[in-house]
Amino acid sequence: MSTELNETQTEAAQSPAELGGATTVGETDERTRAEWVDHEFDGDAKIAVEDLNVYYGDDHALTDISMEIPEGSVTALIGPSGCGKSTFLRCLNRMNDRIGSARIEGSVRIDGEEVYRDRADLVELRKRVGMVFQQPNPFPKSIRDNVSYGPRKHGDLDTTFLSRLLGRDDVDEEASLVEEALEQAALWEEVNDRLDDNALGLSGGQQQRLCIARCLATDPDVILMDEPASALDPIATAKIEDLIEELAEEYTVVVVTHNMQQAARVSDQTAVFLTGGELVEYGDTDQIFENPESQRVEDYVTGKFG
Repeated sequence: MSTELNETQTEAAQSPAELGGATTVGETDERTRAEWVDHEFDGDAKIAVEDLNVYYGDDHALTDISMEIPEGSVTALIGPSGCGKSTFLRCLNRMNDRIGSARIEGSVRIDGEEVYRDRADLVELRKRVGMVFQQPNPFPKSIRDNVSYGPRKHGDLDTTFLSRLLGRDDVDEEASLVEEALEQAALWEEVNDRLDDNALGLSGGQQQRLCIARCLATDPDVILMDEPASALDPIATAKIEDLIEELAEEYTVVVVTHNMQQAARVSDQTAVFLTGGELVEYGDTDQIFENPESQRVEDYVTGKFG
């Protein structure tokens, strides 16, 4: 991350109120320091964000965000409601492009490739950077069709009637892909004997794991999760948390959560967003929760506001 950029941000840092609105109730004013967000780690950065600003009309939703996310890890994004966590997450695969009032400035690079370059292939980007939403959203199709939908849509599988007639179908490949994705999502043992059942008949926790399997079926590099367990019961939540830790062995995972205990359990590093869409502190999860540099972050993680 650019030291020069961070020094500029520090010199220009304002109190939360000056950054675009009143502070959250109970939040103190504090000058943000560059070293609080300059997280150092071994290995390569999978995602590099530099000077990212997001506006929804006149609302400045994210302010000068610069951070690097290491490959093969879990990064938690925490902070009170309205601080820009989900907005940041959606920037990583350009989901904010679907919002007419959104304007994005700055740079997001994945494996060194600029996400916001002209004529970027958004279909390919969202294949590489998959997303799992807060509410499970399976298609009203069979469990099998939910998992294989992405590969068929991208042309990686051909299971059409014509291909079957010509003896060129990918039915065996589909069966293998569906099994592998459901295994990775820790769902195969629960559904392997009813793959043709409608996915809407699954429980909430099973539906969310099916959505994760659907994401995995397109062979992504990065998995974005926007509060993936907030609508689930404690047992289903525990399964999702176990799954997140397992996925980090093969993928780079970025997860938004309001549950700080969950962030502490599943993540390797944590980024804390506060008032004004400001990234206040970013570092190893243990350090963020046990010995934060920022007084505002300490107040937030100890429950004094938010």
